Amino acid sequence: VTLPSLPPTWSPPSEPASSISPLVQRRLIPAGAAYLAHIKRTLNNHTFDEYDQQLEEERKRLELLNADGLNGEDDLGVGDEEESPELLLLDAKEWKKQDHYQVLGLSHLRYKATPEQIKIAHRKKVLKHHPDKKAGASHTTNDDAFFKCIQKANEVLTNSERRRQFDSVDPICLSLEEDDPSASDFKGREKDTAFFFKTFAPIFEREARFSKKIPVPMLGENDDSKENVHAFYDFWYNFDSWRSFEYLDKEVNEGSDNRDDKRYTEKKNKSERARRKKDDITRLRNLVDLTLGLDPRIKRIKQEEKEAREAKKKTKGGMSAAEQKAKAEEDKRKAEEEAQRKEEEEKVARAEAKKAKTAAANAAKKARRQQRAAD
Repeated sequence: VTLPSLPPTWSPPSEPASSISPLVQRRLIPAGAAYLAHIKRTLNNHTFDEYDQQLEEERKRLELLNADGLNGEDDLGVGDEEESPELLLLDAKEWKKQDHYQVLGLSHLRYKATPEQIKIAHRKKVLKHHPDKKAGASHTTNDDAFFKCIQKANEVLTNSERRRQFDSVDPICLSLEEDDPSASDFKGREKDTAFFFKTFAPIFEREARFSKKIPVPMLGENDDSKENVHAFYDFWYNFDSWRSFEYLDKEVNEGSDNRDDKRYTEKKNKSERARRKKDDITRLRNLVDLTLGLDPRIKRIKQEEKEAREAKKKTKGGMSAAEQKAKAEEDKRKAEEEAQRKEEEEKVARAEAKKAKTAAANAAKKARRQQRAAD
């Protein structure tokens, strides 16, 4: 291998002016962003992907916390209800006793609130009550605990199954049920049609949301037909409700590993759910019974049926005079035909009997002659 020749301008390097410094042992102190990230991953036993995901979630949380509003979105008019001092002092540990709709400022909508309205209301409450935003500020409200109540309310109402369980025992609904009317409320007002519909129409609208079958017939109006009235009561006497009472179940003691305790609690919860379901069915049935007994349309229908029966009696079966005459003539003709038929049958029978009697006499004579001849 032939190496290329050196260029004409090349000259050998000069000797260094000073000698190389001696080796020195130095102590390195761990610091910096990379080292801190390494420490966090090690302490939390996170992979790089898990650590990056945690950073992204923290970034989103800070963006939400530092946001000035809803980024131009329509707030749908929710989440702005005034918060009472009692509401702000709720205990997060007693979350099952709280009104989740009231916590999120949705008391005026309740079960009618859409998922989008719940989302907007939750965002508003977070912006207002987040503990990080309150840090360093002097305040006397129970913000940290109330923020946990907000998170729990959002957790329940954004889960369709848990929301349905809460709606089944909605405290406002339960309080309205306690105020349902009784027969004594209508004493002296049995003929007040307007009061009847004003009292019962909202009740059946409230109960209709628990029906598995849709559409649900409403109470209607005073001039409804007999068919519509009967269809209403047929539906409500066979009402199929999705309402359940799991939300009121007692929790198993935390930290308890005793299987007997768990089985006992589960058995008791199941029994209580069945009892509450039975009581609810009985309550609704009694309500329908009371409505039926006071319904002015039922009285009107009975009166119309009575008048129709009386009119039918007056016209002897509901036929006109000409129809009655024709029927009488037809009955007479049939009676004559039946009498003639019987007479002809009797003649034939008599003829047959006479014929049989003659044949028997002839046979007897013949037998006697044969007997004498043989003798």
